[in-house]
Parts: sequence; structure tokens; C-alpha cells
Amino acid sequence: MTIAQDGCRFPVTQQPPRCKKRACFSWLACAIVALTIAQAQAQTAYSETVLHNFASPPKGAFPYAGVISDSAGNLYGTANSGGAANAGVVYKVDTAGRQTVLYSFTGGADGGNPYGGVVRDAAGNLYGTTVYGGAASSGVVFKVDSSGHETVLYTFSGGDDGGYPYAGVIRDSAGNLYGTTSLRGNAQWGVVYSLDPTGNETVLYSFTGGSDGASPYAGVIRDSAGNLYGTASSGGTGNMGVVYKVDTAGHETVLYSFTGGADGGYPYAGVIRDSSGNLYGTAQQGGTRNLGVIYSVNTAGQETVLYTFTGAADGAAPYAGVIRDSAGNLYGTTLQGGIGNVGAVYKLDPAGHETAPPNFPNAPGGTNPYAGVIRDSAGNLYGTTTGGGPANAGVVYKLSPAGQETVLYSFTGGADGRNPYAGVTRDSAGNLYGTTLNGGTGKWGVVYELDPAGHETVLHSFTLGADGGLPYAGVIRDSAGNLYGTTSAGGYEPFWGVVYKLDPTGNETVLHSFGCGAFDGCVPYAGVILDAAGNLYGTTHEGGTGRGVVYKLDMTGAETVLYTFTGEADGGSPYAGVIRDSAGNLYGTTYLGANGSVVYKLDTAGNETVLYTFTGATSGFLPYAGVIGDSAGNFYGTTLYGGTGGWGVVYKLDPSGNYGVLYNFTGGADGGTPYAGLIRDSAGNLYGTTYYGGKSGTGVVFKLKPQ
Repeated sequence: MTIAQDGCRFPVTQQPPRCKKRACFSWLACAIVALTIAQAQAQTAYSETVLHNFASPPKGAFPYAGVISDSAGNLYGTANSGGAANAGVVYKVDTAGRQTVLYSFTGGADGGNPYGGVVRDAAGNLYGTTVYGGAASSGVVFKVDSSGHETVLYTFSGGDDGGYPYAGVIRDSAGNLYGTTSLRGNAQWGVVYSLDPTGNETVLYSFTGGSDGASPYAGVIRDSAGNLYGTASSGGTGNMGVVYKVDTAGHETVLYSFTGGADGGYPYAGVIRDSSGNLYGTAQQGGTRNLGVIYSVNTAGQETVLYTFTGAADGAAPYAGVIRDSAGNLYGTTLQGGIGNVGAVYKLDPAGHETAPPNFPNAPGGTNPYAGVIRDSAGNLYGTTTGGGPANAGVVYKLSPAGQETVLYSFTGGADGRNPYAGVTRDSAGNLYGTTLNGGTGKWGVVYELDPAGHETVLHSFTLGADGGLPYAGVIRDSAGNLYGTTSAGGYEPFWGVVYKLDPTGNETVLHSFGCGAFDGCVPYAGVILDAAGNLYGTTHEGGTGRGVVYKLDMTGAETVLYTFTGEADGGSPYAGVIRDSAGNLYGTTYLGANGSVVYKLDTAGNETVLYTFTGATSGFLPYAGVIGDSAGNFYGTTLYGGTGGWGVVYKLDPSGNYGVLYNFTGGADGGTPYAGLIRDSAGNLYGTTYYGGKSGTGVVFKLKPQ
């Protein structure tokens, strides 16, 4: 089995290779599976209006860092190269899209090649770092005032004071700056530093490369007491990296040191949480037969294996996540196992007893369900399979509480579509809505509706023309019955995708056609979310300056790129979409980043805060899924890889940016490699799935329970 990163295909059992920017991107080769319980709705396209097209990039080149915004809506950022000396620039873009180069680096004493972004004070001064340049060619910390005058606040010597700062800086209310350097210090493994407003540096901590960690590529975050938190990409007792805290006196505490053994795992799907704080999930491998397990982990990080898949009638390899009812039962699907080894739908009661209702005994009943299930008030479950049916093109199915399967619709692979990767969603009248990746009259996927009697209506058949094509994500629905979604291809530029709206009569409006320029994104694998004012928010995997964007579309279809990822300290190439809090802030994850994948926050002005940077070691790395949040402001998610055993982790990030691994998958009976995200119940338990692990090695559904 393979998954795709930047269009490159690689075995899921190994870390994906890093592709050069756009070097191996081939959207037609991408077969990204819907990894979470994707709830698809309907979309229609007949009369298209292209509302916006984008212009050419500004001066400077390869802006690895994103932008920040002031109260007037102006944007500020850095470009790694370009400018007068091809050593990068600091720039401003006004609300009309006009760019001004505020400062052009020479690569000499003033610094060169900034990877990090900038922060801004109340007077309009910008602060940041360059990786190179300065008196010792080891980088600088700089300030650029509102008139474009640069002041070098500090020049790194590459000695005990550190060198080569890839990350930017943060700033406290007193004007002090804090950051890290990736190398040097008294043991040559990097430092954590502060700069006071006059530019005096204090090395708060110098890494030794031993049990305390080594090579912090990511920056730091700061709590209200002044403690700093971050990660080192290597070192620790197992040489797999650490999560650390540095207090105001400069004392380091290793919060966790990863061993790369039993405390790790690669979970594909995420977790959900009950009211007591327990987390539930699956590991796709592991268990006595290495076919996956269902487990719980409490708040102390203690795991209980609730069920181990055998690969027989009970199923194997749960790819999707789980859902939970009020009685504490868990429901999900396995990709393999069951009758005929083509997958199963299962239920796990609170006592750990599993029932695999009908399985999928033959092609007419469907085969290989990648997506999970949804549940109605009567206890019926609904889902899709990617294969099976008369044409082996997948089915939409319903399971009664007694486990009786009804095939609501079998795709023929023709005009009605084929290969529904996403799940379904249901309206109050019992109609189901979904998408197929392929098929239709235009052969590029359809949006469909199934009525309660199982009659399918193709609401739209994509042509890969201006209307879009290859919809990986599902749709959302507003109170008026309009549907909104994305396609990963097609549009004004046929390779880059669209955001579309289908009204209740089935007319499609292309709200935005991606152009993949510097002010635009492209290839949106994730769907969109909708706020009360009718604005849509989402992400693209590519575009902007090359590593994807977070965007907003208003009710008229006017797009605002809220943030452009650089692929450096700020992250890049997000597969997952975003969530939104009541204040309008957006949160999500990126799959890549030069210093590691990140969890990020975007405020309403488009300012990005990296809440956490994954180091690529035992703290976990490569979060495929996004995050979920609780009422206290904590975030929960999964990583594909990393942890003490290398099989992925379930993590929690508190409002102060403190990161903790709630569970490390081992790849054994407890599961491993979660692609999907988590769900959480009122008790605080988290639930999810892993792609590997369990008894037969084909994944688990797990629960993590807090103590």
C-alpha cells in the first residue's frame, strides 16, 4: 500500500522521502485516501462564475516564512532569496496587493537568507532572523523599522553563543526576544537564547547532545511565568530527541526523552475522548498477530488494549477512526479481515466485547471500507466501501442495530460514479450525500444524493474542466440546503482545483478556481468549514510560495489568503483542514516543515503562531490529520510516525503551548501508524484508529481514558 506526499508515492511502512519543491508533484498519480471519518455532502455544478484570478508574485523569491498582518490589513514577511543581492528581502503587501520591499539583504554583515518570519511591535518595527550572513556568516537577529531601516540586533559568532537560527523569534511585553539556534554553543548542539531590547544576548541553555537533547531546529514558546518550551531534534537518553522546558533561571528540564522502543508507534487514525478524559483509538498494526488493536489510554498515559484483531471475522487493519454512542460503545470499520478478507464493520462495547456485524461477504456487499461510519438516532450505521458492488466500484451501505446490512446503492462505475473514498452525511429527512473520486459522465467524480429508499441522484458530474475534478473531500451544508466542497484538480487552471457551491436545485457555482500563484493556493485535499456569516475556510496542499496556504472565501467568493506556508519553520504542505474557535481563530497542522511539521494557529488578522514543532524523533512527526479542541483550549491529535517505538503518538497541546505525548504506539498489540484524527466525548476520552498493529498487524480502534 502506498500514500502520496507532494505527488510522490512511497510505502506506508517507511518515512516518506522529502521531495524538492514541486519536483515530483503529479496530481493525477495522487491517491490520497480519505483518512478521517469524512462526512460528505452534495455539490452541484451547471452554471459557473469565476469570481477571481490572481496576479504574479512580488519581488524576492522563495518566501519560506508566512506573513503577519497589521490592523489596517497590510501583510509583512520575508523571502529567502531574491532582492538586490539575491540574499532575501523583508516585504510589505498592502490591501490592494501592492508589494513594497522594506529591506533587501546583502548577505554580508546585515545578514542573509531569512527562513523564519517576522514579529511586529506596536510601533510597527519588525523582528526576525537570518540563517546566514553577519560577521561570522552564522546568522543575525535583525530589526526593520517602519521606514525600512535595518538594525542588526545581534550577530551570532557560531561559537558558544550559537549559530544558524532557522527559527524566528518571539517577543514578550518588555521587548525581550527569545529563540534557538540549530548548532554550536559550548557543546556544538545549539542553544536557547534571549535578547534584551538593547541587543544583549543571554544564552539561557546550551545543549550538550546527551540526555538533554541536541539540535533544536524549532523555536520556543513561552508561558505566563516566563518558562520556555521546545523540542530538540535528537539527543535524549535514547538519542531520539526530547521535549524540554527552560525556566527563567536557565535550568533545563527534560519533560520526556524518547527511546524509540515500546513508547512509540505510527497510528494512522486519531482518537476520541470520553467525559472522564479517557482516549480511545486503534493501531493499524501490532497485537498478537500484528493485525491491529483497540485500546484506551488514561490521562497518566497508561494504555489498555480493549480488543486485538485476529484477521478472521472480526476484521483487520482499521484505516478509519471510530465513533462512540452515549452508552460507550465504539463503532468503526476495518480495511481487511472479515469474511473474504475484504473488511468489516465492528462494534466494541464498554466491556471490550467486539461484534463484527455483517462484514462484507462478497462483492455485492462492498469491499474494503476506507471510511468510517456515522450513526442515526435509531442506531443505524451508514458508510461506504471503495470496492465491491456489481461493477466493483464501491457501495453505500446501511447497518441496522441487529447487524443486518442493506446495500443502499451500488455504484456501476459509469455515470453514477465509482470509488467513493469519503463517507456520507445525512440530513433530517434521511437523505444521504457523498462524493466519488472517479466516474460520472465526465469520469472525474460525482456528487450524489441517496434518498431513504436508496435511489441515487447525481447532483453533479465533474468534467476536469472549469467545474473541477477529483473530489477527495466531502461537502458541508448550510441551513438553506446549499452544499460546499473542494476538488483537488480542474478549474480555471486544470491542474489546481476549485472551491464550489451547489444550490438546492443542483446548480454549481465555482466560488474560487485556484491558480497556484504566489497569492493563491492549489490542490485542496481537505474540505471547508463554514462560519455563521457564510465565510468558508480551508487549506491547500500546494501553491502560495510553494508549500500551501490557509484561505478564506466570503459569500461572494472573494478569496483572501490568510497565510502562505513556506515549508520552513512555519510548516508546509497541509493535508488536513482547519478548525475554528468562537473568537474566529483557526487551528491546524502541516505535514512538512524544514524544522519539522507544526501545529499552528492563525488569528483573525492572519498572524500565524507555531504552537508546536514536531522534531522528527520520539516526540512524533508527520501529522497527517488535523487537531480537535476542548472547551479548556487544549488540542489533541496524532502523528503518523515517531514516538519511542517509531509508530506514532497521540499528543496534547495545552493553551500555553506545552506539548505532551499522551500515548506512544509500539506497533504491536496496541497498534501503530494513525492516519486519521481523533474524536472526543464529554468525559474527555479520545477515540481513534491506527492503520497498522493489533493482533494481525492490520490496525486497531483505540480509546484513551484520562485518569
